[in-house]
Amino acid sequence: MTTDPPTPIRRFTLPPGPNVIPERQVRDVMLAVILALIPGALVQAWWFGPGVLVQCVLAVLFALIGESVALTLRGRPALPTLKDLSATVTAILLAISIPGLAPWWVISLGSLLAILMGKQVYGGLGCNPFNPAMVGYAVLLISFPREMTLWHSGPIGVGETLQAIFGGLDSHRLDALAMATPLDATRAQVVAGHPAALPESLSSARTGAAMMNIGYLAGGLWLLRRNLIDARIPGGLLAGLAGCAFLFYVSDSTIYPNPLFHLFSGATMVAAFFIATDPVSAATTPRGRWIYGAGIGVLIYVIRTWGGYPDGVAFAVLLMNLAAPTLDHFTRPRVYGHPR
Repeated sequence: MTTDPPTPIRRFTLPPGPNVIPERQVRDVMLAVILALIPGALVQAWWFGPGVLVQCVLAVLFALIGESVALTLRGRPALPTLKDLSATVTAILLAISIPGLAPWWVISLGSLLAILMGKQVYGGLGCNPFNPAMVGYAVLLISFPREMTLWHSGPIGVGETLQAIFGGLDSHRLDALAMATPLDATRAQVVAGHPAALPESLSSARTGAAMMNIGYLAGGLWLLRRNLIDARIPGGLLAGLAGCAFLFYVSDSTIYPNPLFHLFSGATMVAAFFIATDPVSAATTPRGRWIYGAGIGVLIYVIRTWGGYPDGVAFAVLLMNLAAPTLDHFTRPRVYGHPR
């Protein structure tokens, strides 16, 4: 009597949980954000010179270097993290926020600080409580106020741009290129407490800022259409900023500019669609996101109007990053079947 050999047990190799592959990978989202930034960045380069493109290249280079060094020191493989493009997005957001003529070492230091102090020191992507790009920007603005105010208007060639960034310009030429921004002028107007129109020399800068914001608005709407960001945060931010501007404009229209001026000046649209919507450092509950966005908008108006800096995006975002956990705690949705 013969017996059949036992059937071998088949072992299936299963990856560790969760075993559901997400619809979108981090790299896909970051790549979409980079594509959405292109229209605004090109308009910015057209109106304010090619310096912004040079700053982007430098920022990405030093951000990747900083990320690689930090991961190596932590004993983590660097290549998978570099491929997710999160450091690249942080670098580009920082680069489009600083003056195009800022010296090369400013953006280099800012990119390293954004990655090291704003991201890796907390454990990397997904663990940072603050927006890394705004951490780097705030440190630069406080540490190097002169280099961070080299805004200019009018045509400037590639050669002169490279000379300013890598070789420096003499003081006379630098003074000729540097200029106050429309936000600077309006803040001085409010502080002085008397009516004053914007200088004619700032008309080109105002038009350029408006066109730049329209470019970033177009990219942000594209992200909304693809459901990559939540409309509550940009909606709350724009509503908070426009609401404050409307109230003060109605109270005295000779001193306080109208809401459209604030919506299309400075870094408003970049903040609304690309910075405040950071999924890691922003609020996560539906009501919390409305409050989070509105709080940023109100703080931007307050800092722009009465603060020591012409544009308060970085400080407004960082302050609301601090408030995000509290907002999530007090705005948690009711669990189905349980009373509040």
